Amino acid sequence: MHPQHHTLFIDYCAYFNGNQDFFECHEVLEEYWKEIAPGDKMHPLVGYVQLATGLYHWRRGNDTGAIRILEKAFHNFQQNEGHIFFHEISYYQLLTEIKNTLAAIKAGKSFHTFQLTLSPNLLELVVARIRILPHYNSNYLLHKHMLRDRSHILAERQESKQRKSRRC
Repeated sequence: MHPQHHTLFIDYCAYFNGNQDFFECHEVLEEYWKEIAPGDKMHPLVGYVQLATGLYHWRRGNDTGAIRILEKAFHNFQQNEGHIFFHEISYYQLLTEIKNTLAAIKAGKSFHTFQLTLSPNLLELVVARIRILPHYNSNYLLHKHMLRDRSHILAERQESKQRKSRRC
């Protein structure tokens, strides 16, 4: 199986091109990255995570954060030209879209997104996944990081604090 046909990568593309849930893009691809290249901060999957994160920041009006993280994504993608994680996505179109997005943010334009240009094989898999995606209102997508259930994250932080305090 081509690594871009992995369920989590398909999900990323579906969230990106489908309901534009960039927060969820980040979540699913971070999981995939941790599976195949944990700790490799220059892996192309990190660039894809940064791309989604940058668009999420722009949507929320954090232009400075969006520019910073999208520039990192652009750099990551440039450093990884020819990598297998660009075989099923139009690499040069992706770079052009990021450049155009950065220019739009710097010009003070309103949030808008683009579609990932996918190979026919990947596109077929992504379109099938898009058909079953949930539909969210724009307010939910704008504030998703604050509206999700964070109880497991808070519990892990508390447990970590307790472990550290026992060591001291």
